[in-house]
Amino acid sequence: MSARKARGSDVVIVANRLSVDQVTQADGSTSWQRSPGGLVTALEPFIRGRNGAWVGWSGAPGEAPEPFEADGIRLVPVPLNAEEITRYYEGFSNASLWPLYHDVVERPQYHRSWWDTYVSVNEQFAVKAAEVAGRDGVVWVHDYQLQLVPQMLRALRPDLRIGFFLHIPFPPQELFMQLPGRRRIVEGLLGADLIGFQRPQGASNFLQLARILCDLKPSHGTVAVDGRTVTARAFPISIDAKSYDELASSAEVAERAIAIRKELGNPDRVILGVDRLDYTKGIGVRLRAFYELLQDAKLTAPDTVLVQVATPSRERVEHYVTMREEIERMVGHINGEFGSIAGPAVHYLHQSMPREELAALYRAADVMAVTPYRDGMNLVAKEYVAARGDLGGALVLSEFAGAAAEFRQSYLVNPHDINGVKDALARALFDPPAHRKRRMRALRRHLFGHDLDHWAQSFFDALEAEESTSADPS
Repeated sequence: MSARKARGSDVVIVANRLSVDQVTQADGSTSWQRSPGGLVTALEPFIRGRNGAWVGWSGAPGEAPEPFEADGIRLVPVPLNAEEITRYYEGFSNASLWPLYHDVVERPQYHRSWWDTYVSVNEQFAVKAAEVAGRDGVVWVHDYQLQLVPQMLRALRPDLRIGFFLHIPFPPQELFMQLPGRRRIVEGLLGADLIGFQRPQGASNFLQLARILCDLKPSHGTVAVDGRTVTARAFPISIDAKSYDELASSAEVAERAIAIRKELGNPDRVILGVDRLDYTKGIGVRLRAFYELLQDAKLTAPDTVLVQVATPSRERVEHYVTMREEIERMVGHINGEFGSIAGPAVHYLHQSMPREELAALYRAADVMAVTPYRDGMNLVAKEYVAARGDLGGALVLSEFAGAAAEFRQSYLVNPHDINGVKDALARALFDPPAHRKRRMRALRRHLFGHDLDHWAQSFFDALEAEESTSADPS
């Protein structure tokens, strides 16, 4: 038994997925490679230097591998069978919680079997975290799939400091009250010492529900629970801005950006959308706005083109299949009416893209359109700003993305108002270059002062402050 295993880990991250993905080679052998997500990038340095571990699902159904080490981090897989994946992940997490927390853009579905499996899977994660964490250690639980874990973990290990961060929006009372198991969710989160949200309104919504559902008395962002003080506040997540800036400024990406413009037929203007294929992202909003601008002759194709990258997502879920068909019909309709031998008006790509290609697309685009109906943050908006070290480009951003609270110098829009979206796209395309540069400079100034490292460090610092506050007898 290793010394680390004997004494446990000082810092434990608990997330739905591990920080690595299993990859099958051409010869049938398997290996593990680091996940590309921002969360992994943010947290790896903290846990690697602090005797850390990461608890999560491997991504494949069936038996989980034994714990193993990768890049100085102990990885502890949680096994999920096919039924648990269907009920806990695809069911309660993504067909109940996801639409409810995103303002019921699609109607949530509720099934008792989904809830029962959500509870049992959260118990599995809590038990595994309790086994891995060292005495008086720190455990940081992540996201909507694991909202019951903090309370379950505290019951097993009251010595631990527990943090929780919700990456998606937290809904207001009138929506949350629809949820079966609503009180259990709030009690589950109250097991943490520090609960982080993307925006202050999420923290406020949660504390209001703690008062209504649990008969507690919140005050100044905190609430007393069983002799403990629980704090709820905003910690807006970010990206590794410096790394993205360096990538986008490289000669290879600059050359690829020029090549992309050429492949598009060297249009005068390029509008870009990059989204996971999800009904919350408002892809149809920008397609409709672009279509009407062409109809109104405010824009002409192929002088102006729209490039829409839609990353495949939840392909087995009915909502997503229907939505993909609708978007592809809309793209076909626009191209049928406004495309020409010279090329289409909309270039639609239903595929994942490597980071370098995305950076080149960001550099090639005159306008980035980010129009979700609801979004916890939206890191694509931040990637675009990080990529524009040339101070070119303009960001059209939904007021209902978390990033809007930070990016006040973007072209803010209400995605439910098509005329407003059309006006913002036109202004972003035709405003004087000096005006666009001033806006981009302000966005970059904020982003580089509030990057990914700042987010992770501020949460850890606040969690440590919670420990010293609770230890202070005064």
